[in-house]
Amino acid sequence: MPRGTSEVSEPMYFALTALRAGPLHGHAISKSITELSGGRVQPSVGTLYGILERLNERGVITVDREETVNGRNRRYFQVTEGAGGGRGQAHARGRPARAAPHHMTMTADRNRTSTA
Repeated sequence: MPRGTSEVSEPMYFALTALRAGPLHGHAISKSITELSGGRVQPSVGTLYGILERLNERGVITVDREETVNGRNRRYFQVTEGAGGGRGQAHARGRPARAAPHHMTMTADRNRTSTA
């Protein structure tokens, strides 16, 4: 969801896809995005945390836990229960993650995802 829209950007799509597997911290999400996109999408730290902040504000994801590892704080994110119905519908329809559309539209109830 780029700011001010209900569209889901490609990096956001891959972040949500990565979180389908369970809670992940920022670096792991970034690594998963790169892997899922075949190296095409490599968001900067600022872009990734902007995405995570917007998804959190809209109730699509939440902070699962925070921990300190080697003196560095890690915040783990997970997809919320209410957003669970819409997770991975494109993937469930047989479309591989690498073929994800550049933009997707999410409905207000966050339970259905349709391509734009």
